[in-house]
Order: sequence, then structure tokens, then C-alpha cells
Amino acid sequence: MKIVLIANASASSVTARTRVVIQKALSADHDVELRETARRGHATRIAKGAAAEGVDIVAVLGGDGTLNEAANGVVGTNTALAPIPGGSTNVFARTIGLPEDPVHATAATLEAIDSGSIRSVGVGSANERYFLFHVGIGFDAAVVAQVEKRSHLKRYGGHAFFAWAGFTTWLQHFDRSSPHFAVEYGDGTVIDDGYFTIGLNTDPYTYLGTRPFTVTPDATLESPLSLVTLRSLGSVTLTRLMLSSLRNPDGVSTGRGVDVAKGIESARIHSETPFPYQLDGDYLGDVTSIDLRWEAEALRLVMPDRRHVPRPKEVL
Repeated sequence: MKIVLIANASASSVTARTRVVIQKALSADHDVELRETARRGHATRIAKGAAAEGVDIVAVLGGDGTLNEAANGVVGTNTALAPIPGGSTNVFARTIGLPEDPVHATAATLEAIDSGSIRSVGVGSANERYFLFHVGIGFDAAVVAQVEKRSHLKRYGGHAFFAWAGFTTWLQHFDRSSPHFAVEYGDGTVIDDGYFTIGLNTDPYTYLGTRPFTVTPDATLESPLSLVTLRSLGSVTLTRLMLSSLRNPDGVSTGRGVDVAKGIESARIHSETPFPYQLDGDYLGDVTSIDLRWEAEALRLVMPDRRHVPRPKEVL
């Protein structure tokens, strides 16, 4: 097969040696071309060009942001996407069963390619930009904005840095005194006091070390979106949400200060004043409205076999 390997050299786990090892492994039985990203949005252009050239697979060595960009370049084409984790959290790669180590993940990806494990999956879209695992609106996006202001610390601070950013955003950088937006569903239901909404295409929402934040297991690549909206940012509501996500395998449910909606194919989030949003951990700025949609079988994805993860020696 013809493969374009997109590498983000600035990603947390991507070193020159890692790139060489992975390119060598992929090249053993396939025609591989390495293309490195140079700026924001570059992976989308590379992936779109690869799809136009008829490339079979776009493999992405990088974090969730680079993977999201590449996905936006191949959605709706015959070119398949193959994640190889190289970032600080790698939510989507871990969700589909890949190990965190990029060399181990390459071995699992090669096995999937050789066995023909490529299938069409659903993706979400927000204002016509696609996301693989989630869109965060309001408070969640404000936290990501604070992280990106100090992006050089992500490589070294890890999950502790994200936790610090979340606390300082809640304390100083987000208005908790009044709601920020309304969520309107296709059946006419309106949640008019949203502070924080997560639109999930997969679950978990993210990971804390090795522990998943299980918000709603109903969010899968084969089913429409799940939306969870916080109608309060009080410490009790947030603590309850975090504890449920970490301890309860069934995730969170509708209750005081929380609204959970499942099987959502479309929704609109809107406000008279701008609110922030992020896709797959990539902060996209402030808007006054977001049109959410679920697109069935829009992306061809290389899927690893969760039952077997080859050892690194099988790659080298």
C-alpha cells in the first residue's frame, strides 16, 4: 500500500529516532513517504493532498491536534486514517485500543493493515469542522485556551499541568456568575443555561494518567453523539461529575445541574455573546453559534485488534 506518514516534530513523544524507527517499520512492506508539519493547519493540507493523489493510508505520528487536522483532510475520501500516538494524552488512539508507546502502536497498526482491518466510522462536526472524539464548549474550552497559552509546558507538566490549568481557569479566567449559552436539540428541547457542554463521538472524554474519564459509554464510532451540559459550575456539581466519570463505568446521568442527551444527530449551541470552543483538544476561539452534526461512516479508519498488541521487536 501507499502510505503518507505525517509527523509533528514538536509533539511530546516524537523524537528523530522515533520517526526513523516508525518510517522504517512501515516501509518494510509498504511504499511510505514522510511529510513533516511546519505550522498549524499544515496536517490538513498534507492529508487532503495525499487523498487527492490516491494514497491508501495517511498515518499520523503526533498528538490529538495533529490527528484532528489530518482527519479533516481525509474525511469523505477513500483514504484511511491511521493514528500513531505521539502527544501528551493521545485520547483517540488510546480509545481505539492502541498502546501509548508509538513503536508498539506502529506494530499494532501494521498488523491491522496486513489483516485488512479498515472500516468506516462516524465523526462529529462543529461548524463544518470534523472531530474524532469530542467538542468542548464553554468552560472546557477556556481551560484548553489557558493550556495553549503555555503550550511549552505540556511536554514537561503532563496531566498535573492540565489539572492546574483547570483549577486556575475555574478560579480566575471564566465567569461563573451567569450562563454562557443555550443548547437547542432537533426535537425542540432547549437547555438555556449552559456553562459547559461536551459533545462526545467516543468515550472516554479524556484520561487522567491510565484512568479514563467515562462520561457516557453510549458514545461510540457507530452511534450518534452524546451531549453532556453542565448548568452550574459550582464546586459540588464539578466534583460530582469528576467522581462519577472516574468511578462509575456507566458514566454520568441527568440530575441536579447536569443534562445528558444521547443519540443526537444535530444540535445548535448559541448565545448573544461569544463563547469559546475546542475540538479534540484544539482551541478554536470564540463564536456566537455552533451547529453540531453527526456524520455516519464518514471516515475510513485503520482499527487495531485489541486482543493482541505486538511487541516492539516485531516492528524493528
